[in-house]
Amino acid sequence: MPNQEASISKEVTGNDQLVTIEQMAAILQVKPSWIYFRTMRTGANSIPRMKIGKYLRFDPGKVMQWIETQYNAEV
Repeated sequence: MPNQEASISKEVTGNDQLVTIEQMAAILQVKPSWIYFRTMRTGANSIPRMKIGKYLRFDPGKVMQWIETQYNAEV
């Protein structure tokens, strides 16, 4: 499935790069505070993220899959 994840990421951002909180917020059309709040949660249902040094980065494809999973759990 890595190829599928890379494909989704490219569809969302136009490439397969990691993005910042501000960029992820822009992609999702939410405030950065919404993203920050989700990063405080831990465990299986927390927003997928990577910590690189002191910086948080997001794979847009994985975040979109996470949102879809969260939405499907509510329905």
